[in-house]
Formats: sequence, C-alpha cells, structure tokens
Amino acid sequence: MHNQSRLVLIRHGQSTYNEKNLFTGWEDVQLTEKGVREAHEAALLIKDITFTHAFTSKLRRAQDTLAIIFKDIKQAIPTIENIALNERDYGSLVGQNKMDAAKKYGANQVQIWRRSYATPPPDGESLEMTAKRTIPYFKNKIEPLLEDNNEIIISAHGNSIRSIVMHLHKFNSEQILKTEIGWCEPWIYTFIDGKQTSFEILSRPGEKSKSQLPEKIESII
Repeated sequence: MHNQSRLVLIRHGQSTYNEKNLFTGWEDVQLTEKGVREAHEAALLIKDITFTHAFTSKLRRAQDTLAIIFKDIKQAIPTIENIALNERDYGSLVGQNKMDAAKKYGANQVQIWRRSYATPPPDGESLEMTAKRTIPYFKNKIEPLLEDNNEIIISAHGNSIRSIVMHLHKFNSEQILKTEIGWCEPWIYTFIDGKQTSFEILSRPGEKSKSQLPEKIESII
C-alpha cells in the first residue's frame, strides 16, 4: 500500500500594488476586485481536493486568497502562517512605480535588481536570499508531510513559490529566472511515498496562462 500526497502551490490574486505597477515586497496590501475574482476562479480548479494542511505567509493578500478558496470549497482547517513564505523584500524600492524607478536608477540597474539571482535591491533581498529562507522552511516543515497521505496547499507569492519550485524541480539559478508563477494558477504536484511522480499547472477559465517554465522542462518525471 503506497502513500499518495498532493501539493498545491497558489500565488495570490492581483493586489492593489500589482494593479498600479508598484514594487510590493513586504508591504501588506489588499487584493483588488480582480484579485478576489481570480481567487474564486482558482477555487473552482481545486474544489475536488480535500486538504489536510494549509500554509501561507504573514501577508494578507496571500492569506485572503486562501480564505476565499477555502470558503468556496467549503473547507475549514487550521492554517499555518510563517514569514519564511513572504514575498521577496524589495527594500527601498517598495511603493515605487516600476517605470519611475527605471528613470531614477536606470533601466538596466532596475532590471538587474528585478531579474538577477544574487543581486538585491537597496535594503532588500535577492531571489537567492529569498530562497535561503523559503527552501529550508519547506524542507523542514512541509516536505516530510508529503511522505504520508496528505493534501497540502501553500498560498504565497511569486518569489517564495519560485523558490519552492526551484527546489522541487532542482533548477539552477538560470532556470529559475526563466520561471514565472501566474496569479491564482494552481501548480499541482503528486507524490508517491514522498517521491514526485507528476506535475501540472492549471489555468483559470478563459485566461491564458501566465505561468512559465524553462524550455524543455515540461515534466518532473
């Protein structure tokens, strides 16, 4: 008799700062009406999963996304919140419009801060620094649960989820930079006795997927 588990990764819906094209990071902003709608749409995609464990960040946009999903699928289980699942901290860039920041610091410099693996923005985190807090938490607190018969959901953020994806797919720094996590698009992993056996990304109805994996990486089998 084998143990089968599933892991569902959900990036929160659109936030008020996303809508205004502002650097968000750890700013605790709300979902927009569109973000709320995206969470409702995501719930439809995973309504047949009965979750046993739920994890989220300390930021309300991820917490509210998860709350909407649970209400829609009529489930209520304790949710663990941890700062390790927070979005990447954009430091001094938080609250700045991305186009204005490009004019202020130079487009090339802002692109390096946004898209390099190891270079952090002023007073903030690089993706590498984010991964160094997110991956150990995932390995210690969540990954062991995948060895039993569990259904786990993580509602978090683009860069904290990218860090988990980096670990699950064993991506290098170049591959993870080519990976995008779409808003409220469930990334679903299946495990047998703790070993990954399948993977899929579900698009919301009527929406073109914004998620992206490096070329030639279509499966983890």
